[in-house]
Amino acid sequence: PSTMKLNKLVSSDRSKSRKRHFSAPSHIRRRLMSAPLSKELRTKYGVRSMPVRKDDEVQVVRGHYKGQQVGKVVQCYRSKFRIYIERIQREKANGATVNVGIHPSKVTIVKLKMDKDRKNILDRRAKGRAEALGKDKGKYTEETAAAAMETA
Repeated sequence: PSTMKLNKLVSSDRSKSRKRHFSAPSHIRRRLMSAPLSKELRTKYGVRSMPVRKDDEVQVVRGHYKGQQVGKVVQCYRSKFRIYIERIQREKANGATVNVGIHPSKVTIVKLKMDKDRKNILDRRAKGRAEALGKDKGKYTEETAAAAMETA
């Protein structure tokens, strides 16, 4: 078979995936609620995406509310898998304005709220990316093949 499953501990069953997604605990929902970083941030930190967080600044790139204006994340509603963004609101029939929930995969992070923990995460992830890129991940060279043959 051309596409072989790599990890036998991970199921590819759709119903199991959905069950695990919708009954995930909060600390895993944080990871599921990740958003891609903008091109500038990606080059700056060498990281592709990050779990979104309360004071990040994001830009909606899909759906009815997409546009160029940048808004601050007001709340991450993990139980609903949605984030509320500063000026993204709609009017209810009684005239009250409410925030519109937007899924984090439909935004890009333009500015990160930095603290030491966030910095550690970025450094750790960037390090992993750099190592993978540095040694041409998955590419065998003559030297590595020869070294492998000697040890075997």
